[in-house]
Parts: sequence; structure tokens; C-alpha cells
Amino acid sequence: MKKRALVSVLLTGAMVTGMLSACGPKIEVSGGGAAAPAAPAESQAAAGGSDAAPAAGSTDAAPAAASGLEYAPGTVLRMACGYNSTSTGLFFDADTAGDGVTLADGNTYRTGDLKPTWVAIQDTLGIKFENQYQGNSASKEFDYWKEKLDQVDMVSGTALKLNENGEAGSIVNIAEYLDQMPNFKAFLDENPIIKLSITGNTSTGAIYYSPYFDGLSDIERMPLMRADWVQKLLDGEGEFAADASKDLAAYVYEPYMPTSGKIDVDVVKADGSGTESVTKDYDAAGNIIATMNAAGSMDGIAAVNMLRTYIDTAYNGYYGTQRSDLFIGQNAAYDADELVALLRCVVANPQTLNGTDSVQGFFTREENNNQRRVDSYRFAGSLFGVRGLESRQDFLYIDENGELRDARQETATYEALDRMNAILKEGLISEAFVAGSEESSATYLENNIGFMSYDYNQTQTILNDTKLSGIEGAKYMAAMVPVAKWNDGSGDQYFRFTESWRSVKTDAWGISVKGVGSDTNKLNAALALIDYAYSPEGRIRTSYGPDAFIKTKADGSYETFSFNGTEQPVIADATKDELWDKASGNYTNYARKYLGSTLTFVKNQAFEYQCTTDIGKEGAGYISNAIALGTIKHPDLSIDGSGNWYTSVPTTLPTTKEDNEKLGSYTDLTNKFSQNKDGENMFVDIIVGGYTEEGMTNAAEAAAAVNDKMSGKQYLMYLEAAWEELLDYYESSK
Repeated sequence: MKKRALVSVLLTGAMVTGMLSACGPKIEVSGGGAAAPAAPAESQAAAGGSDAAPAAGSTDAAPAAASGLEYAPGTVLRMACGYNSTSTGLFFDADTAGDGVTLADGNTYRTGDLKPTWVAIQDTLGIKFENQYQGNSASKEFDYWKEKLDQVDMVSGTALKLNENGEAGSIVNIAEYLDQMPNFKAFLDENPIIKLSITGNTSTGAIYYSPYFDGLSDIERMPLMRADWVQKLLDGEGEFAADASKDLAAYVYEPYMPTSGKIDVDVVKADGSGTESVTKDYDAAGNIIATMNAAGSMDGIAAVNMLRTYIDTAYNGYYGTQRSDLFIGQNAAYDADELVALLRCVVANPQTLNGTDSVQGFFTREENNNQRRVDSYRFAGSLFGVRGLESRQDFLYIDENGELRDARQETATYEALDRMNAILKEGLISEAFVAGSEESSATYLENNIGFMSYDYNQTQTILNDTKLSGIEGAKYMAAMVPVAKWNDGSGDQYFRFTESWRSVKTDAWGISVKGVGSDTNKLNAALALIDYAYSPEGRIRTSYGPDAFIKTKADGSYETFSFNGTEQPVIADATKDELWDKASGNYTNYARKYLGSTLTFVKNQAFEYQCTTDIGKEGAGYISNAIALGTIKHPDLSIDGSGNWYTSVPTTLPTTKEDNEKLGSYTDLTNKFSQNKDGENMFVDIIVGGYTEEGMTNAAEAAAAVNDKMSGKQYLMYLEAAWEELLDYYESSK
């Protein structure tokens, strides 16, 4: 705590002057206080109100305890846990179940019944769940119970609130029981950043909650493009020809990439079999943006032919007549300048692409939702080599010297936003994003006018089967992450890097000290539940639900498929049909509302992948292969030991209640950089209107204003001290 004391002194002075293995049903549960039944029970009997009869293998007695977590059969856990609404809790609500809903397991569930996942967990562990969930967000749910924690045993909360109340003695310190929780302990040992993220006190090593992962160590957002449009413009022999096109808008965007020399970029081979190096030859082809800008005004037809010639020359014929692969292929190698050139071609050729006089370039869905609009600056980070814009905590990242930095205080951040503003001024970002329009971005795809976004693959490529289904040849798919200039500590290099990487989220579940009281049964049952969730079987169960929703072989083992290098279970055909029938193909909504899975713990993206359309799988498959082969780099959930540039910043840092109160007083950093639905974000405002509304004139002034006038310097000093303490703790506990 000495570093934090020093920070307080420094800040006081500153104020004066001015952060599965694939398992089948027969896997043994270790450390969950139980061994799994040979055939997991799907009984609803304990919940009451269901048509389902107890399945073979169900039991009314708690399984044999293991690792010392003993508890009485039928121990009741009062659960104030769920995910943001009554429809996404452990129990069915009236909106979801109504008078009864029959699922793919053949069982009928009614309002008040446990959902299938939790029936299976209840039967496996021999405990009973009682519903106390109020249907709030994690923050509001905890606030509701804060003064009456004696009435619940497990409760939802934010990491910040669970840590603070853990330090105050209200939430159980799980770390004291890790030796009795072998699955959870092994998980944390394998993922040091996760353990550091959930460590609430570096002096004691306290852990006050079980972490939640919306996917683990996997890419989150990615570029999505109308691939068929790229092919229409760029592929084929000879010159591009069209009956009509529009003139390009006045040029504002200037080159980001070099204008001379050569750059080698590692890509995946077109057939996906390995990697190879391709060369961007600027000496031969020039920089496409510099060439376009120098040529002056031109129409869309001339722009397409200029881009075609550039691709042929710069890559020495590597892409042949299938030039679209520069952007949408397995061997894609595009960069920001090439993408801007493509956007110019897209918006200037609506007659060819959709037969109208308008095409919208880059767009974000729900233009009135700040939570979606912020995807614009997230994409800017990927395009222009800026860290911290998709950080797991605020806008923090670790630089090439191993120092904790805040993107809001970096000139490079605002230079990237300046470039996005230039792209917008050329009309290459949608009208809806800029100032609203007669047509919402939510209708861009179905009305065949939207080109690209930066978003989630599964939920957006489903639109190929819904909103785009009536448009012949439409193909909206994930595209490779762009090449940009990065300095990972070995000097400036050009490669692909994504910061959109899944790790611990800020919502979690904790155990109430007053709730379990002196009842060892309750405490051990709660600990056993957490440990089970991180066992091989538990990780399947909490994502996929019971075995009735998974495809099995004649011998009772799971059908599997390869996903990100591991074998993962295949969902049952009936599950897939039901997902489309009840949730229009949205895996997360189906899992949470009907199965009761993915509410917390580790959400397995292999389930989501199987619910992705064939077009969605194609693009995601390219990206997954590129990640596996190392041509897309990403943050890591370990301490890399060589500067930590690739180390993911922990989702939370071990700040004290006093620290948090002080950090909370820096309201500009919270209010001006909000990622909430109804919030405002200065980054987005700069993309739209430059600095005019902020009282600044350039990137350096903006960075300095955050540092000096918005308490950025003080904020970072607190977080730096906490990060250093966490590193010291990590080294001492190895």
C-alpha cells in the first residue's frame, strides 16, 4: 500500500498547483462436491410445476462430497442472480413461459420453474435453488440487497461493488477456499490476467466473486462488409464499366500508409493451409490515396479502375482477377488507405451496386444508441494502430515500455479520430451516423444500401437469412482485421492486431457472508457451485444446457467438431430449430431466456458459432484461422514477461473504496467518454464534428485537456499504483 500512499501525497500536491475438453455425459466432476450421475438428470421435480418426470440417473440425495466441500443433501441456496432482467434469470418468468413452454428436451416449463440448465445443475450437485432475483442489472440488483444480505446466499453485482463490500466483510473471500476448489483454482492458474482481474486486495490475495466471460480468449468485434459489392467492383478481366456513376466528393482524407518503399505483410494462404508474405510495393504503385488525391475530381468508374490498377501493381498480380480478396479473402492484406479508396468507389457507384442513387459506406447500427455509435472509434483504433480504444477497462493499455497508459490522454488517439472525421467529411460514413436521416441505419441492410460496419459476427450475419434474404447474391460477411502500423516494443511494424479480445466482464456473482452465516452447508454448496462451473462438465452445462440439447453418439458421448483448435460439442438438431423458432437465430437470447445458460461463468463461443449462418461461418473461419496461424495478433491473458505490450489490462484493478470514491469524483472522464446507451462520448463527437464543440483545435490540445483539465493525470496515477501493486503481487505469488 506504500505506492498508493505516495500517490495520495503526489495528488494532494498536484491539486494545490493545478482503469472442455469435449466431454460426454459420463465425465466425473472433481471438486464440485460431487460425481456426476451416469446419465445426468433432466428432472423438474424439485422445481415443481413441470410435466417432466424424473429422468434416469436423478437422485434426491447430494452426491458424495469431494475435496472437503461437504454439505447436506437438498441444501437450499437463495439466488439473487441473473442477467439484467426477469426473463434472463435462473427461473422462467411469465413473459417467457406464459402458461407453459415446451422445449427441445420434451419438457414443459411454466412460470416459476427452474430453467433446464439449472435443473441439471441442481440434480447433479444435490442442492436446491430458491429464486430471489429481482430482475435488475448487476449493479441495481446488488443495491437492492445491500442492506438485507442476510436474506440471500448468492447475489449478482458489479466487480467494483462486490470488491468494496468484500473488503467491508459482507462478501465471502473465495480465495480462502481455493484449495478445496480444484477446477476454479486450475482455471485461474492457467489464466494469470483473469486471476489478477478478480483479485480485490493485493495484500491478502482476496477474491470476492466468480468471474463472468462472454466468451474467453477469442475475438469479439470484427469488420463486416457486403462481399458481393466488393466483388462487383474489383473482380474480372479488363476495365470496370458501368452505365452511370457519381463523382467522388472533395478529398479530405490524406495517406496513413507510406507513399514510397515496400512493406512485407504476413497473410494466410488463400487455401488456408499456412502463411506467406505479400509485398505492398509503393515504389511501383504509389499510395492509392495519394494517387487519387493528386488526380483530382473523378467519377466512380474512374476510381474503381484506378483502384484495380493499384492492386495489380502494388501486389504484383498476387490477387489476379479476384482483387476482392485483398479485402474479403482468407489472404486479405488491406490497410486503412486501401479501405478508404474502396469506400470512395462504393459510395460513388450506387447504380451498379443497388440500382439507386445512394449507398451508405461505414455505418453503426442503432444510430441513436451511444452504445453502438462508439463502435466507430473502436474501429479507428484497429485501422490506425491505436491502443486502448477497445480496452477491457476504461481506455487503459500497456505501452511498449511496459507502462500503463490511457488512450484518452494520447495525441495519437485524436489523430486517428481526425482521420475518421476526414472520412466522414467525404461522405464515406453514413448519413444516419452523422446527424440522423430519413432512413435509420437499422434498415440499411434490408433496403440494400449499407456497405460495412464493425460489429459482432453471429448476430449481424444472421441478417443474411432475414433482412438480406430477398436480395439476390447479397453476402454480408466478416472481413479480416486491417493491417496497421504498431510498435509492440520491437519498433514500428506493419501487421494485424485486434484489441477486441474477450476476457473478464464486470458483472459477477458473490456469496453473501450474512446469508450463509454459520451454515457450512450453504457456504460449501455455494463454493461447490462455482467450482463445478469451471469443471469440464460444468463449462459445457453452463453454456449448452442439459444433454438433451446436445447431439450424442450411440455410446452416450458427445458429437464434436473442431473449434479454435479444440473439440467442442455439437448442438442437437432440435436445439438449432428451436433457437430459430423462439429467438430468430439469436443464440444469446435463446440461451439466456430458455435454457438458462450463459448467465454467468464461461460462455462457450462454440455454441454460438454453430448458430451462425454459413456466410457468417465463412468470414469467422478465415479470421479464426488467421488468429491460430499468428497473422492476427491480439492481447493475451497472461503476463508476457517482455514488456507486457500484449498483456490484456485486467478488467478491474485492486483499488480501495477510498480510491474509488476519488476516481468517481473525476466526472468528466466518466461523463464525456461514456459507452452507455444514453450517454455521450467525446470521441464520437470529434469523429462527427471535429473539435468545435469541445473548445479545442487539434489532437495535442485534446489530449492535454483530458490530462490537465479533466483530472486524467490524477486518474492515471491511481491506476498505475494499483497496476504496480498487482504486478508485485503476481511476482510474489508465483
